[in-house]
Amino acid sequence: MAVEKKILVIDDEIQIRRLLRVTLEAEGYGVREAETAAEGLRETAALPPEGVILDLGLPDMDGIEVLKRLRSWSNVPVLILSVRDGEDEKIAALDAGADDYLTKPFGGGELLARVRAILRRVQTSGEPSVVRFGDVEFDRAAHVVRRDAGEVHLTAREYDFLALLVKYRGKVLTHRQILREIWGPGAQEQTQYLRVHMAHLRQKLEATPGFPKHLKTDAGIGYRLVE
Repeated sequence: MAVEKKILVIDDEIQIRRLLRVTLEAEGYGVREAETAAEGLRETAALPPEGVILDLGLPDMDGIEVLKRLRSWSNVPVLILSVRDGEDEKIAALDAGADDYLTKPFGGGELLARVRAILRRVQTSGEPSVVRFGDVEFDRAAHVVRRDAGEVHLTAREYDFLALLVKYRGKVLTHRQILREIWGPGAQEQTQYLRVHMAHLRQKLEATPGFPKHLKTDAGIGYRLVE
């Protein structure tokens, strides 16, 4: 029998908490609730959940500050749920350590898909040596990428870019995060690097590069790998 995964919902709107509880419990998740930032931080520390759904507009503390405090001592997956739909807000949340961002109003199906995605990253204690998406096989141990069983040649930068997306698959990585990880702090504004390398990766790995199924763009924010 599968172990029930616990989700902590930190949101001051009782209607949203009720909706999330009904949606999540119908899929077999256990749900705990907190209506303030202080309560949410206490709950996370006292009984760590498998995932957190965090609203940015809390009455006692801005959600970004909650996220920063949480990230100072916990790597629990966090899905931001907010009415704030501007790119700047999304980038700030993702750069502060959020795993994903969903704006209100939202559909139950999309919410569940996002929750499954952030939880997949921590299902096992170690990363698998081989990750597959579509007809692509990323073999970390052999440092090889295959498509339809044939080896695909990637440049060093393309490989590093793909490896980062694979490591955080299902999670949106902002342009700044990717540039910082691969090119270093001095390249954080050079987004043209990413556009060029992503175009090359799609040409080599996607069946229809113009309509990518796995190497996705979150417009104005960054990229994610969808399995």
